[in-house]
Amino acid sequence: MSTSTIESHMATVPHQSASQRLRRKMVPMRLSYSWFGTRKSLSREQKSQAASAFGAEGKFLCAGKKLIDTNDPSFRAVTSIRGQATTYFHGISLAYPEAGVRLVREDDVARVNTRLAAYRQDLSDAVHQLEMQYDTLRDAARERLGSLFDEKDYPNHLAGLFQMTWDHPNIEPPNYLRQLDPELYEQECLRVQARFDEAVQLAEAGFMQELSDLVAHLSERLSGESDGRPKIFRDSAVTNLSEFFERFRRLNIQSNGELDALVDRAKQVVQGVEPQTLRDHADVRRQISDQLAEVTSSLDQLLIDRPRRNILRRPK
Repeated sequence: MSTSTIESHMATVPHQSASQRLRRKMVPMRLSYSWFGTRKSLSREQKSQAASAFGAEGKFLCAGKKLIDTNDPSFRAVTSIRGQATTYFHGISLAYPEAGVRLVREDDVARVNTRLAAYRQDLSDAVHQLEMQYDTLRDAARERLGSLFDEKDYPNHLAGLFQMTWDHPNIEPPNYLRQLDPELYEQECLRVQARFDEAVQLAEAGFMQELSDLVAHLSERLSGESDGRPKIFRDSAVTNLSEFFERFRRLNIQSNGELDALVDRAKQVVQGVEPQTLRDHADVRRQISDQLAEVTSSLDQLLIDRPRRNILRRPK
């Protein structure tokens, strides 16, 4: 089913709550990592030795050692891919109130799987490059750690020590429970529904805060001079907002009409405005800044009112 078809369907089912639509149209997904630990606590004897230099007791000292230089370009390349994959996954999904689980649109699942597979291959390639520098990094650690260096802290190879996996956990009540214990099954259904209600609130809060931060940043860049010098205005101050509007369009569950209206208002303010135009024309900067101030005021009020709205909307 295409994105436009899903959005049209969601908009034409008024009797369904936002959490029910979310439950029907989103797929749970979990992205996980297993990672080689680069720090290790000192042994009891080593802590006592370190503490003696300060006249302290070892059991009251927390100390550790860094096994390899994590600022080395080959190691940073590995951690960079992890950051990219996590950022992508969070950008195309919604939070779910269960550790590590997020919600992905049904029609995005195949695309997400393909993209994560590409990141996993990039990670494998980067780990291979790190492996080529591993002996050098270990020798450098031997020199820097001195007597704290322990050969047993270092595996012979790094293959398999940096892993990225993902799965689709089942968050629905098991069907067998319906026959085994109908009352417990009903309780589980209510529990899961409550979690999707919370997921709706998490989505609203996340979108509100992100829009508020992006608008505040752009407004601050447009506000004039800093320390007597014009503030640096980068294209990202505008392009980040455009990316937010697209993500909101894809992931919006139409649970909050006020938020929808504010996003539309902010989009109208910056639509068609080029970053270079804002740099070159002070009058355009002032106009955009004034309009964004109105959006900010409404957003602030919405953020203040949100706890009360959640209480009023929460089912008995």
